[in-house]
Amino acid sequence: MEYRSLGRTGVQVSQLCFGTMSFGAEADEAMAAKMFHRCREAGINFFDCADVYSDGRAETILGGLISQCRDKLVLVSKVGAPMGKDVRAQGLSRRHIMQSVEASLRRLQTDHLDLYFAHRFDGRTAIEHTLRAFDDLVSDGKILYPAASNWAAWQIATALGVSRSEGLARFECIQPMYNLVKRQAEAEILPLAQAENLAVISYSPLGGGMLTGKYTKDRKPKAGRFADREMYARRYSLPSYYETTARFSGHAGDRGVDPASLAVAWVMHHPAITAPIIGARNLEQLEASLAAVDLAMTPAWREEISALSPAPTPATDRLEEIIT
Repeated sequence: MEYRSLGRTGVQVSQLCFGTMSFGAEADEAMAAKMFHRCREAGINFFDCADVYSDGRAETILGGLISQCRDKLVLVSKVGAPMGKDVRAQGLSRRHIMQSVEASLRRLQTDHLDLYFAHRFDGRTAIEHTLRAFDDLVSDGKILYPAASNWAAWQIATALGVSRSEGLARFECIQPMYNLVKRQAEAEILPLAQAENLAVISYSPLGGGMLTGKYTKDRKPKAGRFADREMYARRYSLPSYYETTARFSGHAGDRGVDPASLAVAWVMHHPAITAPIIGARNLEQLEASLAAVDLAMTPAWREEISALSPAPTPATDRLEEIIT
């Protein structure tokens, strides 16, 4: 396992981050413990969670697991997604952020979070209010670095400008979706991260499982994310995604590698990516993702894989100015 700098913070994190969304859902406490300890054995020191995962249960399970090694870990949680039916129990208002961070710290059994993410953009709350709340949490020592997940490039850039002009702690890390069939982040988000020296921990490197090869246009398993969660079935519903997956599976077969390992490695070797977030329901799935660190991915091989899917349209849409 290699370790990389988290943006400009100086913090060293493993080249893979383990996401705990399955804790308390597809993975019970016993399986969560097995996966956590396997990650630690592999050298992972970076763990991603969110208050909304299993309605707080994921944080509770993770909190019990990290109690003996908290100081050795870089710990992530998030705020903003709905936590219950109360209309005020969501978003990025100062009120909700201050209440939510205390609840997350209790569940995680820690006095601080290394990264605290705005889980999604909140158009009802002024960015200044959100950033001031995060800045106060930094001053109080309850979080070390603010971060943003699922924000568009213009939203991130706006926040960076406000932080700079107001002297507030800025976002130091972003978390976009990124995989071989979902490459929109390449247009503006990843270039912005490189320009501003933002760390990037992207999620869904396997495309919800699509890039493992078990999903095809004609074969959709009755169990798994696509069957259990309508959100994933909608997110990966375009016929072109299945065409890309078929080409990718064939390429992995020709190379004699597990497509799950190759999909993670492809994401991991983008120059803007600090660490892809890998997730799993069981040890078998976890092992395939962990094996990505052993693949000798070269720039030429990555380009060969990239050619299997359509690249996103450039941000300016001036195709005649693309330099090849």
